[in-house]
Amino acid sequence: MENIFSETIIVLSRIITILPLLLIITLFMGKRSIGELPVFDYLIIITLASVTGADIADPSVPHFHTVFAIIAIAALQKIWTNLSLRYPKFGKKVTFAPTVVMVHGKFLPNNIRSIQYSIDNVICMLRDKNVFYFQEVQYAIIEANGQLSVMKEEYAQPVTKEDMNLPNNPSNISYPLILDGQFENENAMRFSMNERNLLELLARRGIKRLKDVYYAEIHTNGNVVITTQNGELTRTSIHH
Repeated sequence: MENIFSETIIVLSRIITILPLLLIITLFMGKRSIGELPVFDYLIIITLASVTGADIADPSVPHFHTVFAIIAIAALQKIWTNLSLRYPKFGKKVTFAPTVVMVHGKFLPNNIRSIQYSIDNVICMLRDKNVFYFQEVQYAIIEANGQLSVMKEEYAQPVTKEDMNLPNNPSNISYPLILDGQFENENAMRFSMNERNLLELLARRGIKRLKDVYYAEIHTNGNVVITTQNGELTRTSIHH
């Protein structure tokens, strides 16, 4: 009986010490660890849960080892995240990329199979987005975090500018051209652009290097929106 009581006290004390530590560690790792859940962050959370659960449930596990393991796991996650942000190509290789699964009401079977989803999965996710008539979908994309993003055809929008007698512009889709100084060649090729063309485009706005750009996107109408590393926003067009 005395042994059970002492083990109960140990478990209670571990709960009291571990939960504040987990709160501090989660705040240290940032919103990313509880929001998007990229693959590596998902593994980190599973590991943290296993280490914490074993420590709380089994009084024979050395408590210091658990505390050290939690801090080491958090540090590794922080290093991994910084590497992914600093080297976008590395980040892309160690996580999932967005996948287009529907275009203008048409499912893309090869894309759906490539991410090991079934048509039932996609249909269920569409219904979750209040889409029951699939022909009204212009684009449906499975994001890196496994969530579905849907862009409806213009006629299916709840309220349009036309309904309000306002000037109506064709719907646009944007494609990233630069991500934290890194040139996105595949998207640029959609508009018959290369790195040299893009540098000439940036030069119009006084930007000399790709690494001076935090984010740049091009719209289907040819407009380019640029955010510099210091947060300034500027616009240009490939038609100028």
